[in-house]
Amino acid sequence: MLRLLAVPALLFAVPAAAQDIADPPSGSLSVSGGVELVSDYRFRGLSLSDHDVAVQPTITVSHDSGFYLGAWGSNIDIGPAGGDVEVDIYGGYETEIASGTRLDVGFTYYAYPDADDAFGASDYGEATARLSYMLGPVEATGSVAYAWDQAALGDADNLYLRLGLSSGIPNTPVTLKAGIGHSDGALAPGGDYRDWSLGGTATFGRFTLGLKYVDTDVRKTGVKAIDRRYDATVVASLGLSF
Repeated sequence: MLRLLAVPALLFAVPAAAQDIADPPSGSLSVSGGVELVSDYRFRGLSLSDHDVAVQPTITVSHDSGFYLGAWGSNIDIGPAGGDVEVDIYGGYETEIASGTRLDVGFTYYAYPDADDAFGASDYGEATARLSYMLGPVEATGSVAYAWDQAALGDADNLYLRLGLSSGIPNTPVTLKAGIGHSDGALAPGGDYRDWSLGGTATFGRFTLGLKYVDTDVRKTGVKAIDRRYDATVVASLGLSF
């Protein structure tokens, strides 16, 4: 229980400071955030909570110009090399480049504050870009994430590509989602693999319920404790936004 409470305590210390700058005379800054409870923390198809429940708070400060800065966190279970908590600090710029088409470029720093230093560096950075296009209720997205050679990655790099589709069902609170990704490099078990997901969300005011099927084609090692992190699963979620 203490592990689950560590992440919200860490991230929700930020809003007090953020609120001081969130209401300038010009009103050009806004603060948004929330917390989500998930049955399994899946990152690009891989379980980072070892099939345990995870608590994931987030907060973002956005400017009218399109720039934003935020933090996201989760409890994890990936061994002493990663510790029990992940905190992602992110920032970037989003803008509409054509009617219905948006571009988002940014940077994410993955931090593991209680990782065991005996295992070497654990934190790393990643550059991201996302292009989205709206056609009626359907949104198509393509994204790329690149982590360059870094000590935490064994002085190797990693490239992740993803395509996604989402569509709201008219006159309902339901949005259907599907996606497929490909990872190649230091963060990919076996050197490269694909992941895919299919599911949906239903939003009721500030609350969002989610359910999705997640799977990968990671090659099995024959070690159950390892292979279970790549097994197909259904992830349920409950989110609260503010």
